[in-house]
Amino acid sequence: MAFLEIRDLRKSFHEVDVLKGIDIAIDEGGFLVLVGPSGCGKSTLLNTIAGLETITAGEIRINGRPVNDLHPSQRDIAMVFQSYALYPNMNVAENIAFGLEMRGIPRPEREKAVARVADMLQIDHLLKRRPGQLSGGQRQRVAMGRALVREPQVFLFDEPLSNLDAKLRVDMRTEIKKLHQALGTTIVYVTHDQIEAMTLATQIAVLKDGILQQVGTPDQVYASPANVFVADFMGSPTMNLVPGNLKSANGTTSVRIGAVDLPIAEPSEALRARAGQDVVFGVRPEDVTDVASADRSARYVETVDCNIDVVEPTGADKFVVTRLGEKEFTARVRSSERIAPGDRVPLAFNMDKVHFFDPQTEMRIN
Repeated sequence: MAFLEIRDLRKSFHEVDVLKGIDIAIDEGGFLVLVGPSGCGKSTLLNTIAGLETITAGEIRINGRPVNDLHPSQRDIAMVFQSYALYPNMNVAENIAFGLEMRGIPRPEREKAVARVADMLQIDHLLKRRPGQLSGGQRQRVAMGRALVREPQVFLFDEPLSNLDAKLRVDMRTEIKKLHQALGTTIVYVTHDQIEAMTLATQIAVLKDGILQQVGTPDQVYASPANVFVADFMGSPTMNLVPGNLKSANGTTSVRIGAVDLPIAEPSEALRARAGQDVVFGVRPEDVTDVASADRSARYVETVDCNIDVVEPTGADKFVVTRLGEKEFTARVRSSERIAPGDRVPLAFNMDKVHFFDPQTEMRIN
């Protein structure tokens, strides 16, 4: 049985439906990341788990126990907010211990718990400082310490890294992952950053307009997106998505994009049945490379001569922008590859990694 279960959860504010039948289940010790654009409902979903928002319909269970009608203090959860929410008149030790004090935990036990958490987060030397004397990363560690000291059943994180600079975000992301591996506590984490989602999660739930688009492991969501929205949202740069038309001749199925025909490796029955129909063809930039960088383990690679419009060096490699059909198309090549705008160069398509979607429903064609 799943440790945290969300069943057909709905939330409305007056006449506006914000969450529309969410179903998610995660095992104990799982790390669920809720991801999606601003306004998709991910923070509202987190707040319903915390008990900060009542639900309109559905059920939330933690360790088999319905918590819909329980006060937040009775749900055995701890939440880390985007704003840190530290008390400015208390020092770090007092901030971390405050929740324990409110629960009547004796002082010696509080001090022992604070010392344990401070050592874990490497903030022992900050215990006497006040929040105004701390950096953003230090304040985030204190906020995490206040949650950790309670040893709850579920940790909830609401975009905890969004106020940090880029390097500190990466460092703190690593620290959160280490903590999860060390503690094994169930975590639900909200972010709009799909890189955070991919690096932290054991499961990702992608939301759009209050509707769950897909839930699965990072590999499932990235490698087998359920629809065009998930394909476009997950990944940086995003998946190339261009209109095409399926062709079938002499036992071979191919997709025509503009003037280019790309043979499809081992097409599924669903694809063969759509011969003559339009599709949305998708392939990620890392699966379109210079010929020398083509995946040696790929079974099917097709080479297409492309006119290069833009070259974007990133250090480790280069992104080149060309056109396929009527749409811009991004490929990823070696940094040492000598390519300039205006060149015509062969690019290798890994046909093992291509995707097809229905242009009307935008759902994946399996």
